[in-house]
Amino acid sequence: MTIVGTRQRFVLTICAGSFLLFLVQPMIARMALPRLGGSPAVWNSAMLVYQALLLGGYAYAHWLGRFAARRQALIHLGLFLASAIFLPIGLAAWQPPLGIEPGLWVLWLLGASIGPLFFVVAAQAPLLQRWYALTGEGDPYPLYAASNIGSFAGLISYPLLVEPLLTLRAQSLLWSLGYAALFFLVYMSARRLPPVDPQAEAAATGPKPDTRTMLGWTALAAVPSGLMLATTLYLTTDIVAMPLLWVLPLGLYLLSYSIAFAERRDAARLFGQIAPLVLLIGACIAFTGGVHFPVFIAIGILAVLFVVAVALHGRLYDQRPAPEHLTRFYLVLSAGGMLGGLFCALLAPLIFDWTYEYPILLVAAVLLLPPHRAILRLPRLLWENPDRRHWLAALMLVAGLLLSMLGGGLLGPQPPIVRTIGFVTIIAMAVMALGHRILTAGMLLYLMLCLSGWEKLSQSASGMLTRSYFGVYGVVDKGADQRVLFHGTTLHGIQNLTPGMEREPTSYYAPKSGVGLALANAQALYGPKAGIDIVGLGAGTLACYARPGEHWRFYEIDAAMAKIARDPARFTFLSRCLPDADIVIGDARMTLARQPAGGANILVIDAFSSDSIPVHLLTREAMAIYGRRLTPDGLLLIHISNRFLDLRPVIAAAARAEGWHARLRHYRPSVRDDAHHYAASIWVALSRDPAKLDRLVDGTGRPLWQPLAQRPGFATWTDDHASILPTLKIRP
Repeated sequence: MTIVGTRQRFVLTICAGSFLLFLVQPMIARMALPRLGGSPAVWNSAMLVYQALLLGGYAYAHWLGRFAARRQALIHLGLFLASAIFLPIGLAAWQPPLGIEPGLWVLWLLGASIGPLFFVVAAQAPLLQRWYALTGEGDPYPLYAASNIGSFAGLISYPLLVEPLLTLRAQSLLWSLGYAALFFLVYMSARRLPPVDPQAEAAATGPKPDTRTMLGWTALAAVPSGLMLATTLYLTTDIVAMPLLWVLPLGLYLLSYSIAFAERRDAARLFGQIAPLVLLIGACIAFTGGVHFPVFIAIGILAVLFVVAVALHGRLYDQRPAPEHLTRFYLVLSAGGMLGGLFCALLAPLIFDWTYEYPILLVAAVLLLPPHRAILRLPRLLWENPDRRHWLAALMLVAGLLLSMLGGGLLGPQPPIVRTIGFVTIIAMAVMALGHRILTAGMLLYLMLCLSGWEKLSQSASGMLTRSYFGVYGVVDKGADQRVLFHGTTLHGIQNLTPGMEREPTSYYAPKSGVGLALANAQALYGPKAGIDIVGLGAGTLACYARPGEHWRFYEIDAAMAKIARDPARFTFLSRCLPDADIVIGDARMTLARQPAGGANILVIDAFSSDSIPVHLLTREAMAIYGRRLTPDGLLLIHISNRFLDLRPVIAAAARAEGWHARLRHYRPSVRDDAHHYAASIWVALSRDPAKLDRLVDGTGRPLWQPLAQRPGFATWTDDHASILPTLKIRP
């Protein structure tokens, strides 16, 4: 008597394979942190590698279809065993060569590290579905819903369970054991295969999909994939740069398949009906950013992704071919996902200076949604008449363009009431356009342009925006007295434009901030030839603490940031205070490790981009690199201001492990300092010589620094084990 039925056996195997597949993605990205950093672009590049390997796995599954069922099983199980020589899974020990494009290096490193193992596991979903169809037990396509449930479980379990509880070595061993278990499950599923020759069943096949149909599948797969990556970058850069937030877009993307490919179609059809209205919500927030209502806007942008992905994936399910062409279907889907990834991860950063791929994909989604009738009666009457349909649509497109220009301020400054009327009218026209796909897309575009879209385009045209592999930077004048450098919603520098104040350090680097006190006293602490290293250039604000005779060196990962800081038309900190600044381009850990030991008296770590935390810069191994670079009595300053994380226990634990003494300075500017544009900041000063810390005063004798308290039971972050969950702030 069989304890587990055929369907249950295949579902379990598919879920297990998908679980391992999406468990390895964040695990390998975590292993790569010490070499690649933690910017959103790195994750997008990693996703591109995964999509490429997934495409290879699906192509392999499709190729296997030419063999008899039992022969397929023998080949696949043999490849399973051959790939096991790459266990335990881990990252290749290579280091990136100097000057190599970071995007290309990420692709090469991750592909070479996990390629064979990821490839064979990636074939599970389509191959096992094909085998299930050969058993004659029923429709195989709903098993893809189970596959994506397993994928979601693997993805979400990593930050919540695996990373906090296990070291990277233990994670690697656990995954290797899972790989062995998966081999056994595949073997048990293969035992249910009949000795069927695919050639014998050819007579019963449905029609082979034509090129037009497959192009449609490609587009329907590419847009949700691209939208997922664009949402991740837009969300973690312009809305809320909160750690772990990258999990949500990918998780929702995976869950969308589970709903879209479910046997019961009610939910998928509902999402298809409401998708046009939800896209209108997306249009309202596409250009607005998340400065004022970040949580609300984040929820909105995630809802747009989920609803649109379910609607488009549901349309894919409705167009699925006969099971004999199943592997071809999934191969095309994978190719579409790959194209969406290429557009967002490689092409968009090269051709756009802002995340314009997000609004572009919203418009593309409208054009691909399932055909639907207008929800309201009046729009249905408007578009059912063919004669009226064309001239009315053209008239509304022209009127919408004029209203967007009026509401967006392109036709000159307008009173708020005029801009509001323009916005509301476009919304009304968009609702009336439902049922007319092209017109709906046009109204969606006009709505986005009206709501800050024209403003963003003007910033691009004037050269105010800069985009690189590591993010999007903007330089904006706020009034007549200050110029601001921002990355998403995070401030990276302010310069006073008032004559006579251009050299004054501002923002987090005020004279009485922790770093200000240290750098102003550099010569008193270490003599006239003090050596000072700064990790994180920003606008170059700290350069104005430099004094003649001191030796300064900046470490900056992004050449685009260095270009902004050196451009006197944008910021003049460097040109006025340190025109011949020594700037080393590259990841701080790797570039610092190449420097001579004991070459710096003061080392400043200020490398956090858009509130994302480069964990690899706060581990015990990183602290050892800093200690090597500093003189025995050197001073280490670490900037830990953060909206979402409390990093004090991280630094305290690392200081204890490495034998450092530590003090904390929480600076809060007073109201009378508003004209100087100072900002609150938290800095930690560390030294092996406590006497140096005692001398960090401003001449008033007040207790400006407090001891850095330890958190009982907090484990030191290392390259092998670190979790940000214990540092999350419960309240803002």
